[in-house]
Amino acid sequence: MAYWLMKSEPDDVSIDDLAKRNTVGWYGVRNYQARNMMRDTQQIGDGVLFYHSSCAEPGIAGFAEVASSSYPDPTQFDPKSKYYDPKASLEKPRWMQVDVRFVRKTRLLPLAELRQYPELADMMVLQKGSRLSITPVTEAQWRFIQDLLAC
Repeated sequence: MAYWLMKSEPDDVSIDDLAKRNTVGWYGVRNYQARNMMRDTQQIGDGVLFYHSSCAEPGIAGFAEVASSSYPDPTQFDPKSKYYDPKASLEKPRWMQVDVRFVRKTRLLPLAELRQYPELADMMVLQKGSRLSITPVTEAQWRFIQDLLAC
């Protein structure tokens, strides 16, 4: 089992949206490194820290899990979508997604608070210049955050 931090803009899909829908496709990823992690590394059942980004107070908003193997992101084929990619085709899709299933909402664990814990100093989301929407999380980091959010 692996663990991931996956960023979503709450105006697009929030933890509350995920809770209502139970499962959502993680669409719109347009970074090759993040795409490759979904396509090649993520497995059904992997743990996900659901992270609100590009908002007033970014941070971890809950827990989820990877619920499917990767498959082509349909937004790449839709000319009306902001994620449309004219170089993608059904025969040769360029962008992939996985489904993510809701596990539980937590109190918001803000980025500023994450930075306070030496146990989390190596988290990729805390590294200067880190902008990837999907990053691996170590088991130790996962357990530490689970303990922080157990209350």
